[in-house]
Amino acid sequence: MFNLNGFRQKSPQQRFLSILGLAMFLVYLALGVILIAWSDMPVTIERKYRIIFGCLLIVYAAIRLTRVLKQEEPE
Repeated sequence: MFNLNGFRQKSPQQRFLSILGLAMFLVYLALGVILIAWSDMPVTIERKYRIIFGCLLIVYAAIRLTRVLKQEEPE
């Protein structure tokens, strides 16, 4: 799934962007889970819309993760 040797061969800039991509995946995933799980949010949004938006954020996080993991070395 994740090739560690390919990660070591990347340039420092590509390595930084990969780590940044993984960090953004975690941010979107956490934000989606927080929106779904937090019942007393300071912002008033109907529960069904919070669940829909949270699910969309989780799906977007999964799409970002697949894009980061599928990055290939430029030839």
